[in-house]
Amino acid sequence: MIAPSILSADFARLADEMAAVNGEPGHRADWLHVDVMDAHFVPNLTLGLPVVKSLLKATDIPIDCHLMIEDPDRWAPGYAEAGAYNVTVHVEAAEDPVMLAKNLRAAGAKAGLSIKPNTPLEPYVEVLKHYDTLLVMSVEPGFGGQSFIADVLTKVRKARELVDTGHLNLVVEIDGGINADTIEQAAEAGVDCFVAGSAVYGAGDPAQAVEALRGQAAPAFANAHAGL
Repeated sequence: MIAPSILSADFARLADEMAAVNGEPGHRADWLHVDVMDAHFVPNLTLGLPVVKSLLKATDIPIDCHLMIEDPDRWAPGYAEAGAYNVTVHVEAAEDPVMLAKNLRAAGAKAGLSIKPNTPLEPYVEVLKHYDTLLVMSVEPGFGGQSFIADVLTKVRKARELVDTGHLNLVVEIDGGINADTIEQAAEAGVDCFVAGSAVYGAGDPAQAVEALRGQAAPAFANAHAGL
């Protein structure tokens, strides 16, 4: 799955930018990734719930909200209640990630848990049994346009192993520096969903860019995980 990140879109034309990746099958984004930053958990400030509500009215592509915020236990369920398809919180910020996952699901969304590049996976395997999505950050959260950190693929491979052996049942998502040069190695490691910002919205034809990225990722994943 390809999830274009509107952090790299033109904020003055967000409805048009979402429509640009809402084309025919094969050219259409699977999810739209929305980065919510509060200038506390991360140093940058982007947008919040009122804008997300407007985005939800302007597209039928599932909205994937990535909350880079403090106190997600309090604020995250509102995004689920608004209609976001997937709401991802950071394990580094959540007070009670298991209860938060239950609250997100009760409010109608899939529950996602994100880990920063330097956060290990192993301490949170039991917690992840309550989640639908694992978002592995391949850059430090807070800014778009950073370079891909390949070392995080070790965590992706472990997560893929846990999914393939039935210990976890979730989508493995990656965010940060995904483009034509990095997507195949991420797919080979076991990623299901790829967040891509400038690789999509920096292209002349965003829909074509989505198709091209999917065309690279799908065979790379299939070849690496054939028979599983």
